[in-house]
Amino acid sequence: MNKLNIKQLKTLKIGVDTTAGIIALILRAALAVVLIAVTTMVFFACIFAVYVKTNLSNGLELSLEDFSQSISSIIYTNDPDTGEVIELATVESAEYRIWLEYDEIPIDVEHALVAIEDQRFYRHYGVDWYRTAGAFVTMFLAGEGTFGGSTITQQLIKNLTGNDEVTIQRKLSEIFSALAFERKYSKDEILQWYLNKVYFGKRAYGIAAAADMYFGKDVAELSVAEIASLIAIPNNPSIFNPYTHPENNKKRQRTILSEMYRQGYIETAEEYEAAKAEELVFHQGKNTVNNQQIYTWFEEAVIDEVTADLMELRGINKTTAGMLLSSGGYRIYATVNPKVQAAIDEVYEDIESLPKTTGTKKQLQSSIVVVDPHTGYIAGLSGGVGEKTGNRILNRATTDLGRRPAGSSIKPIAVYGPAMEAGLITPETKFDDSPDAVLTGRTDGWLPKNDDLAYLGLMDIRTAVVKSRNVIAAQVLDKLTPAVSFRFVTEKLGMELLPADEDYAPLSIGQLTLGTTAKEMASAYTIFDNNGIRVEAVTYTTIYDRVGNLVFENKPRQTVAISETTAYWMTSILHDAATVGTGSEANLGSMPTAGKTGTTGDNKDRWFCGYTPYYVAAVWTGYDQPEKISMSKRGNPASQLWKRVMAKIHADLPVKQFSVPPNIYQPPVPGIKEVGYTVKYQTESGTIFYDETKTAVAGTTLEITAPTFDRFEIVGDKSQTLIVNENEDRNTIIFIYRIITQTPTPEITPTPTPAITPPEPATPTP
Repeated sequence: MNKLNIKQLKTLKIGVDTTAGIIALILRAALAVVLIAVTTMVFFACIFAVYVKTNLSNGLELSLEDFSQSISSIIYTNDPDTGEVIELATVESAEYRIWLEYDEIPIDVEHALVAIEDQRFYRHYGVDWYRTAGAFVTMFLAGEGTFGGSTITQQLIKNLTGNDEVTIQRKLSEIFSALAFERKYSKDEILQWYLNKVYFGKRAYGIAAAADMYFGKDVAELSVAEIASLIAIPNNPSIFNPYTHPENNKKRQRTILSEMYRQGYIETAEEYEAAKAEELVFHQGKNTVNNQQIYTWFEEAVIDEVTADLMELRGINKTTAGMLLSSGGYRIYATVNPKVQAAIDEVYEDIESLPKTTGTKKQLQSSIVVVDPHTGYIAGLSGGVGEKTGNRILNRATTDLGRRPAGSSIKPIAVYGPAMEAGLITPETKFDDSPDAVLTGRTDGWLPKNDDLAYLGLMDIRTAVVKSRNVIAAQVLDKLTPAVSFRFVTEKLGMELLPADEDYAPLSIGQLTLGTTAKEMASAYTIFDNNGIRVEAVTYTTIYDRVGNLVFENKPRQTVAISETTAYWMTSILHDAATVGTGSEANLGSMPTAGKTGTTGDNKDRWFCGYTPYYVAAVWTGYDQPEKISMSKRGNPASQLWKRVMAKIHADLPVKQFSVPPNIYQPPVPGIKEVGYTVKYQTESGTIFYDETKTAVAGTTLEITAPTFDRFEIVGDKSQTLIVNENEDRNTIIFIYRIITQTPTPEITPTPTPAITPPEPATPTP
């Protein structure tokens, strides 16, 4: 019995040891899993930290100090004669905004906002993790495309930056920005900025402007019911505007009042019921319209360009950048030359002296940009004709809304310039201006028509540009290819085109999808006037802060687009175009002038882009609602305006010539060759009494008709077809005639009568 007990004990011990071993193994495995999990978490935490640093850090350094509300920004320029600094304009806000300090904001406004937008605002550190977690769960489980869960701090950041993409990356960036933001700023500062910054509809920004806009009151005079009505608006101003959607506004107002009562911001039931029952009377105050100064076209272009640069520099939206510009105390130095601008204004503001049109009562409009091709500085511009009577109206010279098709003025920059740079043409290379021309890159047989609907035959590139032959421009583009032209125009010249513009019609005859602007064209044409270097056209040079520190230096981007040799020869061609060609109306006489006209379909847009050794200028003319331009006198109104402005600008400038590079040699480029062909007229006996030799392009099909001669009649066919062969010996046509007179000497060579002449020049078969 004792032995058995001992055996059982041994067995039990073995079992215990085995169980312990298994448990130990399980514990070791569990520990390994934990260590792997921890290591993995640390690894991914490091990766996430790098991701945050490299991808989510934009906006983490957002600073409210950048948005000082006390000092206006000023635009300056320099007097070209004395160098003296001249003040042009003080930048005012384009929005209706009344700034309040924190202690000027009624406590009920703050409570209403917190109650409806961020109940745990006073307790969290920028992020409400409960709402954020719920938002992410809802997104992943329910598949909803919105996040929600934003705190007042996060909403302020979104308002300042304008970044409201519905993406996980944007939400994560917003979270980290909010955490950093609340380490830097107090709750009072955040509330102050939110309530001054948020949009309340109808141009009103901030609670004070909203109080005046909707109730005609100072914010301190508002009741709790009125405050709740206003706080209802920013959630969606188009839906909760009390003027347009009073029912929606009232419903949300009551929700806000209910939350204020539930959270203790309205202390008694009596106050709550009274607020709900209060009848709201809406009417605008007297201060809702600002008496703003009217900026010139140039000043407004400066404001637009500075605003865009501040948006990129600070990572903020357009509204915030405008607020920063109007009250950040900046000193901005513009490129405008007062003398050049005065010359433009003298012409463009005089409606009566503008080129006269017929067939419509609409005012012919125009825009112009004048650029120094060596610096890129815009010396002057105008976005329309007549006196400028408002701000933020259509600037046809610089804004996207002013884009119009370029017509033939695009040919030098999209076709001939890059083709010459690629060694595909020289000024002497010949092409055939013919309806039979074939484009190898088109399978549909497309070929543009010339503006005069005529075809002039074989000609060189110089003549083709001077006479603006569309057919030849298309053939040159065919050799260059639309893909190469598109890359040149967009990458080298910085023009904004759509993918659809990578085609023959947009690039060879300027039928651009969205069009272009005078500013863009002037900048592109600098390549010819600046030894092949394209210089970006800019309206200002520097921005300084209120204490004199350099904030931003606006250096124009420069790109080597073509060689100085190509620039020289293109200028030589464009000089002819502006002297004896389609642009001759722009010729400045003794001052060398070069340039190209442009006309779009049905004569709806007219351009002239040209230059002198001093300035490049691009002019567009047309109607705001495109229609055919009919002139009371023949001519191009764009060329005429260009000449009038540039003649004034150059009146006191000494004459100088376009620059000539050390090497102007271009290797000859084979083009289409002319081949001789002969037409002979002979008698039945073989005597040739008349013949003529002409030229045509090899491969051309000619239909030649025999003329009538006195005392002779044609024998056989009266017309013959000749396919011109490269071998001139094979290019002969013979017409046989029979003598019908009784003259005894029939072999005497007759002379055609004055009324019946030898054959007309052969024309290609359609």
